[in-house]
Amino acid sequence: MSTTAAGPTSTTAAGPLTGLKVIDLATLFAGPLAATMLGDFGADVIKVEHPRKPDPSRGHGPAKDGVGLWWKLLGRNKRALTLDLSAPGGRDVLLRLAAGTDVIVENFRPGTLERWGLGPEELHAVNPRLVLARVTGFGQFGPYAHRPGFGTLAEAMSGFAAITGEPDGPPTLPPFGLADSIAALATAYAVMAALAGREKTGEGQVVDLAIIEPILTVLGPQPLWYDQLGHVQPRTGNRSRNNAPRNTYRTADGHWVAVSTSAQSVAERVMRLVGRPELIEEPWFGAGTTRAEHTEELDGAVGHWISRHSREEVINGFEKAEAAVAPIQDVREVMEDPQYRALGTIAEVDDPELGPLRMQNVLFRLSGTPGGIRWAGRPHGADTDEILAGLGLSENRIAALRDQGAL
Repeated sequence: MSTTAAGPTSTTAAGPLTGLKVIDLATLFAGPLAATMLGDFGADVIKVEHPRKPDPSRGHGPAKDGVGLWWKLLGRNKRALTLDLSAPGGRDVLLRLAAGTDVIVENFRPGTLERWGLGPEELHAVNPRLVLARVTGFGQFGPYAHRPGFGTLAEAMSGFAAITGEPDGPPTLPPFGLADSIAALATAYAVMAALAGREKTGEGQVVDLAIIEPILTVLGPQPLWYDQLGHVQPRTGNRSRNNAPRNTYRTADGHWVAVSTSAQSVAERVMRLVGRPELIEEPWFGAGTTRAEHTEELDGAVGHWISRHSREEVINGFEKAEAAVAPIQDVREVMEDPQYRALGTIAEVDDPELGPLRMQNVLFRLSGTPGGIRWAGRPHGADTDEILAGLGLSENRIAALRDQGAL
């Protein structure tokens, strides 16, 4: 693997989670992405997939030479094992794996593991220190618990879609796995909290994470506003009810930029920059919420100034004024952006199947024990024999399990 200078550069340096053993039983995005995040910082992650039904993420989105590219990101830093958990031989292998594992991540519908004899009771019987992270759409109990759950449903139920889009348009869903990704971050955090708890108690526990909940948390104080004021946040497009100007604006050369004035001092700098300093003296300009009541006037002033300048001129002008602006970039520009380059946000990984790949780097930089991408997603079941041999299974036993359909 190679990265830019500021990013993680070593595939051999011990990450802070080196020695942590994780089994990823989940499919698609929230659970597997949480396991990826653990693997990025050194955890030994074994990805378990059904022998005849690989993780559907292998087939999501564009592929190259028949190899799914999303999987290369989601499956990185994981060893690939095939195992049919519903088969007796598969159950036995999983229990054997679980005995020496710190964390299992799963996202089956509630009751599925229990039906296979692999519920918390059986898992903790072989390993009382195990942390079992259960990631489902609606949680392990409640009236919706047994419904199929996906991130899209969380984006709808949480209030996100209701406040997203233009005021006169329909509720809008994100064109990517937003709720799943937020849930993955929350799951990785929950796992680390449970492991910290284990240090105090000596015992593992069950993490019950519902994908509908973390996205509600990141939506901010909406429940509090409703509880105390009966306030229901409306759709406002790119505008905000909390401050103004805040929008996207088209430049003279046909690009777009985003402007934010969450801080009062920044709002004042913007109005001076665009040649409307007299607005700062208005009584309503002194607070974000009252500025938002005059959005049309403020947007008009900012938009008019930006429309007469190129994107480069706009960004340079805002930078000199110490005001907040950013270009609206597509992925082509992201890949070339100098700030992302400086941070090492995009890493290059050597892959045996596809050659050099560029993908997002690990989430953050640690000065002492950095994470890193050791390898991209592996072929389906590529490490099965090695993993099972490491458990002490003979070649004959592995062959028998394969003949039984358990592998």
